[in-house]
Amino acid sequence: MIKPIGVRALEGFRIWIKFSDGVEGQIDLTHLAGKGVFKAWDDREFFEIVRITPYEAVTWGEDLDLCPDTFYLELTGRTVEEVERESAQVSGHA
Repeated sequence: MIKPIGVRALEGFRIWIKFSDGVEGQIDLTHLAGKGVFKAWDDREFFEIVRITPYEAVTWGEDLDLCPDTFYLELTGRTVEEVERESAQVSGHA
């Protein structure tokens, strides 16, 4: 199972994220900034407290988190089906 293992805030509304299989890169979250709960990112200090929870979510504070699966797909250009198929092959369930 591929897990996020590192994350940090970058300039603007971008983050750097690294996964357990070595995939890493930058994700631009500008499209979310200033909307709904993401208005909290207007406080730069809040945006910079990004971390990974024990449940492998990318989070800011207690109430704002995102699933890292979408970030993985964006960085790799793979589909959900491709990742699931590859995971099944690695675990021997193909």
